[in-house]
Formats: sequence, C-alpha cells, structure tokens
Amino acid sequence: MSKIIKYVFYDIVKNRIVLAYTLFLLLLSIGLFNLGGSPDKALLSLLNLVLLTVPLISIVFATTHFYNSYEFIELLVAQPINRKKIFMSEYLGVACSLSGAFVLGVGVPVLVFGASTTGLYLVLTGVFITFIFVAMAFLASVITRDKAKGIGIALLLWFYFALIYDGIVLFILYSFADYPLEKATLALTALNPIDLGRIIVLLNLDVSALMGYTGALYKSILGSLWGIGLAFGLLLLWIIVPVMGSRRIFSRRDL
Repeated sequence: MSKIIKYVFYDIVKNRIVLAYTLFLLLLSIGLFNLGGSPDKALLSLLNLVLLTVPLISIVFATTHFYNSYEFIELLVAQPINRKKIFMSEYLGVACSLSGAFVLGVGVPVLVFGASTTGLYLVLTGVFITFIFVAMAFLASVITRDKAKGIGIALLLWFYFALIYDGIVLFILYSFADYPLEKATLALTALNPIDLGRIIVLLNLDVSALMGYTGALYKSILGSLWGIGLAFGLLLLWIIVPVMGSRRIFSRRDL
C-alpha cells in the first residue's frame, strides 16, 4: 500500500498543474501579506480566496486524475491486492500531494509573514478542505464510468457547497426571521465544510462581534479549545463519510 501511495504522490508532485497551483498560491499569499497592511487583514483576504479556489482545484484535479488513472487502477486490481487498499492508496496519494502543495503555497508565507494561532487554523482548515473535496471527487468518480458525468457531478458538488448552500441558508433565515434560529444556524453551518472552516478562522480574527447574536453564539460554542476541537472533528467526519462511501462502491463495482 505504501509503495502505491509513494508512486501516486511523486507522480502528482511532478504534474505541471500541481506545480502551477503551488506557485499561484505562493504568489497570491506573498502578495496579500505585502499589500494587505496588517497580518489579520491579509489572513482574512487569504481565507476568502482559499475557501473558493482550494475546493475547486481539489475536486476537479482529483476527479480528472482518477479517470486518467483508470488503466493503472485496472492493472492493480488484476494483481492480488485488496481493492480497498488500492482505493485508499490512490486517495491518500492525491490528497497528500495537493495538501503538500497548499502547505507550501500558503503555509510557508503564513509562517513567515503572519505566524499566529489564526494562521495555523487557516492552514489546517485548508488541509482539511483539500482532503474533504478530494474525497468528494473520488465519490463522484466511482458513481459513474463516464468522465464527463463524473466531472459534472464534481463541479455541481463544489457549486453547491461554495455558492448555492449559502443562498439556501439565507432564504431559510429570511423566511423564518420571526423565529429564534441561532441554534438552527449553527446546525446548518455544520452541514457545509466550507462554512465551518470559515467560522473557525473568523472567530479567531475577533470579528464575531460583527455577526450579531449568532456570532456570539458561535463564539460561546466554538470559541473555546473544546469548540475548535469539535469543529475540526466535524471536518474530519466530512472526510470519513465520503471516503468510506466511495471505497465501498469501488470495492463492489465491476471495472
């Protein structure tokens, strides 16, 4: 299993798209820290860009890679290797390589220009988001053999979590504005990993006061060390569920 992970990892690290992705994040991060004034402003700007680009790149690249590696996967399946090990090796190879690119592109500038607890949470959030959306990409890939359909499903998932979900939440809050929805809002946040990551970082930037009573509720529940652990635990659950689901489908499906 470790040999397959190493092969996939080194193969992706040499990919021009991944190298361009790393360079893009690196230049963007350095630029924001040099132009953004205070480190907190730069981290806030970086957060918004990270939560938009990292899920998109992760899910599209991972889906494309899975389909492009189909012949290699078929070759491995023909060997006396457990299918679950093959799947997990592919997943970990892709997720770790993209996470490494993110850490180099964002983590290093954060460490140099804005080393803080908030910066650490931003980097951790980006790594978790990468693992989550690679898991979703693999789920979309094992559902259908058609590459176009798989990429379409992956893009719909990104579009839903990055854009549509917030619109649905705003519609619910507007429609039931006369009711106390603060706790319901907290529950809705847990149903979107991007929003959950955003809340983790924003609470450590001390901007929860701008969010009214809901922000105070977030602060009271997720502002403590236990609350941060709970939030990252939910993000971990967002990794486990799609990975286990897609691994189950892959192990039972005819290639």
